[in-house]
Amino acid sequence: MSRLVKSFTYALKGIYFYITSEGNVRIHLLATLLVIGMGCWLNVSLKQWILLVLAIGLVHAAEAFNTAIEEIVNFISPQRHPSAGKIKDLAAGAVLITAVTAAIIGALIFTPLLVQKFS
Repeated sequence: MSRLVKSFTYALKGIYFYITSEGNVRIHLLATLLVIGMGCWLNVSLKQWILLVLAIGLVHAAEAFNTAIEEIVNFISPQRHPSAGKIKDLAAGAVLITAVTAAIIGALIFTPLLVQKFS
């Protein structure tokens, strides 16, 4: 198997682990489906789709990094330690920052479209 194929195999394995192991992923996937549905229903423009897809991708990437960081910390420090907790909290905070940013982007795109649709 070529190195490129192996690297994609490992990446797909990581995505599978991400989807099946993390509870918050279900929330992000539900939000992703809702955003896609709203985008289709409201006929968002190409530029708006680009922003929405970028926001969705960043949230999922942040959550995957958070999961990886948690796995590393749990491996290095299986017992509770204040520094381990701080590292995990920082990673979780990064996910929250991206999720809030994505929600703001969604609100900026969808609010005017919803007002236009219902007025």
